[in-house]
Amino acid sequence: MNAGRVKTNPGRFFEDYTIGQVIEHAVPRTVSGGERALYHALYPARHALYSSDEFAENCGLEKSPLDDLIAFHVVFGKTVPDISLNAVANLGYAEGRWLKPVYPGDTLRSVSEVIGLKQNSNGKSGVVYVRTWGLNQWDEPVLEYVRWVMVRKRDLDAPAPETVIPELSKVVAPEDLVIPEGLDFLQYNFTLAGEEHRWADYEIGEKIDHVDGVTIEEAEHMMATRLWQNTAKVHFDATNREDGKRLIYGGHVISMARALSFNGLANAQMIVGLNGGAHANPCFVGDTVRAYTEVLDKAETSAPGVGALRLRLVAHKHGAPAFAYKTEEGKYHPDVLLDLDYWAVVPL
Repeated sequence: MNAGRVKTNPGRFFEDYTIGQVIEHAVPRTVSGGERALYHALYPARHALYSSDEFAENCGLEKSPLDDLIAFHVVFGKTVPDISLNAVANLGYAEGRWLKPVYPGDTLRSVSEVIGLKQNSNGKSGVVYVRTWGLNQWDEPVLEYVRWVMVRKRDLDAPAPETVIPELSKVVAPEDLVIPEGLDFLQYNFTLAGEEHRWADYEIGEKIDHVDGVTIEEAEHMMATRLWQNTAKVHFDATNREDGKRLIYGGHVISMARALSFNGLANAQMIVGLNGGAHANPCFVGDTVRAYTEVLDKAETSAPGVGALRLRLVAHKHGAPAFAYKTEEGKYHPDVLLDLDYWAVVPL
C-alpha cells in the first residue's frame, strides 16, 4: 500500500532558519466584538477606552478599539506554527510599537523576518531572533516587535550557522512612539475612567502595588491559547514536558498582569511601545499571579492632553519579596514570572 507523501508539518527546527528569511504566516483572521468579550471574560480587564465607544469617541477615536494586547496575541499566535512550534522557551521582546488601532471588523495577518541566529553550546538548540509585523486588510502595519526564542534542533549533527546577534534598542525613544491619530485627552472623564491620577501624579522611581491576585486555571489557559490560535506544544501537550505539566502561555501572564495593573494605573489607557520583556520563570496552573509597577520614565507627546509613562510591570507568585524582582546576584527571583518594560499613554 502506497502511504503517499507526508502532508503533515512538524514545524521548523533551528537548522531550518537563515538570516534574511521572510515568513508569511497563515491564516489571516478577522477580529470582532467576540474577541473583546472573551478577553474581558479571561482577564479582569477594565480600561475604559477599550470598554466604551462613547468614552473612546470623547477621546478623539472613531469608536472603542480592541485592546492592544488582543492585537498582540492574534499577531503572535499566527507566528507560532512557523517560529516557536518546537520552542524550548520564548526568551524576550524588544522594539515593539503599536502603530495603528485595531477595530472590530479588521483582518490581521503576520509576517516575520529572521534577523539573528545563535546555536547554543550544548548543540541541541539555538536562539532565533525574528522581527514580526502585524498587518491589517489594507496591508497597513498595526504592530511590530522583535522576539527571540530558543528552538530545538532536528539534526544534532547539523552544522552551526554563523552567529548573528542583532543590535536592538533597549528603549523605544519617546519620539518614535506612534500616538493614534486623533487621540485627545483634553476632555478626559476621570470619573468614568475609574481614577483621578494624571501624568503629573506619577514620579520616576515610584512603585505601585496593584494589590489583587488571580489564580491561574487550566480551563481559562486552554481557552486563551485556543482563542489566540497558539499551537505551541508546551501549552497543549502534557506529554511534551518531563514533569507532565502544560506551560502557561507567557502572553496569558502578560494580559493577566496588565489587567491587574488597572488598580493604580486605570488611566494608562493604551500601550504604545514595548521596550523589553522576559518571561523570567515558568508559570503553571495553580499559581497565583500578583503584580506591581515601577515608573521608569516620563515623556510628553504631541497629542493634545496626552503624556506617556515608561513602566516596568513585574508579575510574581506569592514567594517573591515586595518590589524586588532580582536577587543580589542579579538573577530573577524564582517566583518572578514576568518583567515587562512598556510605554503607555495617560492624560496630562
